[in-house]
Amino acid sequence: MPDISIITATYNSATLVSSCLTSVQSQTTSAQHIIIDGGSKDATLETVRSFPHVAKVVSETDHGIYDAMNKGIALATGDVIGILNSDDFYADNQVLERVSDVFTDPSVDSCYGDLQYVTPDATKVVRHWRAGQMHERSFYWGWMPPHPTFFVRRSVYERFGLFNLNLGSAADYELMLRFLVKNRITTSYIPHVLVKMRTGGASNASLKNRLKANAMDRKAWSVNGLKPYPWTIIAKPLRKVGQFF
Repeated sequence: MPDISIITATYNSATLVSSCLTSVQSQTTSAQHIIIDGGSKDATLETVRSFPHVAKVVSETDHGIYDAMNKGIALATGDVIGILNSDDFYADNQVLERVSDVFTDPSVDSCYGDLQYVTPDATKVVRHWRAGQMHERSFYWGWMPPHPTFFVRRSVYERFGLFNLNLGSAADYELMLRFLVKNRITTSYIPHVLVKMRTGGASNASLKNRLKANAMDRKAWSVNGLKPYPWTIIAKPLRKVGQFF
């Protein structure tokens, strides 16, 4: 079975990080859990260090969440790498078991699943992102997999690079575009909710930030030498509408 590394970036996350840590600790398949902290001033590090399963902790200033993720990837020793934000948590204790099963096939470079957005107290689902199967032109029609559910072989990062810090909030979109479209790595869809994400976190942007992100989405295609369809960038946020129903 492939070894898995999980990267969690934290910064002043004391109130929520315990559910993230518990969800990794309780998995039926163990993982190397790496915490990259941005120099928290609250009790985040005390909480982290109370969980014995955590393999590595780094706390220092950084250049944002994607810089922290890059640091974590550089430290990871697992065959497969996943990213789990400090306010997110796995949907059940068999998530990493399902992921591990997929990667027993050596031809699989990556995998992803479904995502649920939940209220800050995690009692209610407000949005269900059913990702579905990726097809050859899916990205051109505004599709993308939910990044918190995206697991990738470490060798893919070594071949094709880490997060591009010049892409702002679209860094995850650019990375998946680079991996799945430009370099055509293989992927597998797991038809289960893998991650629950609290609303109000770093990935839940305001309208102003969404407009800025649209510009970065276009740049993501450009830096990879790819040309989207005329409607690709507009279709991407529009696809989210159905996730609320």
